[in-house]
Amino acid sequence: MLKILPHLWEHQLASFRMALGALIIKEKLGTSDRETVEQIRENPYLQYFIGLSSYSNEIPFDASILVHFRQRISIDLVNKVNQKMVKKLREATTPQSESNKKEPEEPSDIVLRGKLLLDATCASADITYPTDISILDRARMQTEKIVDILYNSIKTHIPHPQLAHTRIEEVKVNHPR
Repeated sequence: MLKILPHLWEHQLASFRMALGALIIKEKLGTSDRETVEQIRENPYLQYFIGLSSYSNEIPFDASILVHFRQRISIDLVNKVNQKMVKKLREATTPQSESNKKEPEEPSDIVLRGKLLLDATCASADITYPTDISILDRARMQTEKIVDILYNSIKTHIPHPQLAHTRIEEVKVNHPR
């Protein structure tokens, strides 16, 4: 008797896709039956691989069912399925017939001269780097605005906090890059 959980399989037995997928996962991961079922439960990609339509945190089948899968799916059956899949793939990707092939275009009379040197250290000048002082200045101005807004919202007898309104030009003179 197959122990398929009723919440996922109300009126159907495990599909061949689920059985084969579970066995493939088990072999690829090199895990035990219980670990395989746990991996499938935790991973939405593995659940999709075995044919589930949506993610579920519940186990799709009991670990003991993998024994039944192995008994019913022989290596010959797997080889037949593989051969059919390869055959269909080859048919879908066969080259076009000779009449449909385009003739390669004639090379133009462009003469190529010189070498193109590419340097991975080159970068655009408009990229702001984390060490750029202008980032610090923008953060300082935004912080001052926040302090002003918060102070204006309370306006009690508390004096306005002292802020160092140092302009960025002054900082650049004292701290060059």
